[in-house]
Amino acid sequence: MSRAHSGRRGLPLGVQFILSICFGLFVAGGFYAAYMFYLTVKELSAHTRLPTIPVLYLPVPGQQKPVPVIVREETVDWEKKERVNVLMLGIDRRPGETGPWRTDTMILGTIDPNSETAGMLSIPRDLWVSIPGFEENRVNMANFLGESKQYPGGGPALAKKTVEYNLGVPVNYYVRVDFGGFEKLVDTIGGLDIDVEKDIIDDTYPDEAYGYDPLYIPAGRQHMDGKLALKFARTRHGASDFERAKRQQQVLLAIRDKALQLNLLPKLPELMVILADTIETDLQPSDILTLAQAASKVGRDKVKSSFVDESMTLRHVTPTGADVLLPVREKIRPMIDSIFTSSVAMVPVKVTVQVQEVNQLAQDGAKISVMNGTQNMDLAEQTIAYLKKQGYQLAETSQADRTDYPKTIIIDYTGKIYTLGQLTAALNVPSDEIRHSPNLQSGVDIRVILGADLKLPEEE
Repeated sequence: MSRAHSGRRGLPLGVQFILSICFGLFVAGGFYAAYMFYLTVKELSAHTRLPTIPVLYLPVPGQQKPVPVIVREETVDWEKKERVNVLMLGIDRRPGETGPWRTDTMILGTIDPNSETAGMLSIPRDLWVSIPGFEENRVNMANFLGESKQYPGGGPALAKKTVEYNLGVPVNYYVRVDFGGFEKLVDTIGGLDIDVEKDIIDDTYPDEAYGYDPLYIPAGRQHMDGKLALKFARTRHGASDFERAKRQQQVLLAIRDKALQLNLLPKLPELMVILADTIETDLQPSDILTLAQAASKVGRDKVKSSFVDESMTLRHVTPTGADVLLPVREKIRPMIDSIFTSSVAMVPVKVTVQVQEVNQLAQDGAKISVMNGTQNMDLAEQTIAYLKKQGYQLAETSQADRTDYPKTIIIDYTGKIYTLGQLTAALNVPSDEIRHSPNLQSGVDIRVILGADLKLPEEE
């Protein structure tokens, strides 16, 4: 990575190693391997003095000059164990190029220390979105525009802002990865073992000279070196970005599995050199250690992964002839809620239909969205009618992103506790299916996604 951009320097090499190896562990809830390097990072930090400018220079063994780390305003209250969202950007930097670059990969990772859950969301690069301060464009142009137009904080800052603006999810930090370093990293840990679902044949896979490097990967379990693993993750064979996203997440999990199998400490010196210019991030060493501790408590069954896929987008050709994907926001919203919201315990409130309670609902003024997550249209109609009769203010009703929700989910955005308590009791929704997300942007106060388990009081 170029070090010429002020405010976007890389972490110390040892910390870069933690981040690159363990980002896959982070999203998979297995940050155990990061603990091996706790003493290394602690030692670096202990011998560092904070200068008057907002840059921290850390000495690194084997390097003549200390490595700068940006000191930026905290966006997460670490002591309160708030949810942390990290945007991972993969760029295709070819030999001799100086940039700026579009992003080839965008994955938003999240971890919630309180609920001990984690997740990752893959964003297709052809998604047509509003880029703050610029015209609409593909989402993968945000990094390019941020770099070329001198946006404050550069490409990563604009990419973060773009994701926040369009998905309504706060993005706290970023990691920008060089694919060349990815290849070396995979080779150094001995390659990856990946199950290939079906034959991959891509006669137009691009090479570094803007030509073609035909690719064939047979179905079955394959041992991949760095070059093949990168091709597996990047090829557009199949259903374009949607299948690519699944393969990229598969690679992250494979890195996690390999990292847990190996004793990586003897390889630390080699990896420190390899990763010197492959990663940029605004995470601090202490942030990584805190994430490591939190993620080590996340079980594999507590990790959610999803994609903005064909069911949530529409094919569209722009006036300039670009083939892009328009987001269907009412379909994307439930998926976002399922990954980036947290369950909160609620004490059920007994519901009785009285004028006083109806008045309290009106005073609360909570706007409620009802989305049908089942194939039963009658259930949706009956629920809507029931809630209106009880005095709830329905702002919108629609079909959810899918029709196989087994359980009803309630998402609270603004903390209108009275309405939330009444609604929870009225629909008999268990506490572990109530999500609280005050940071997500939404046009409503409470969203209800109907599941197959819903049973209205009249049916009891």
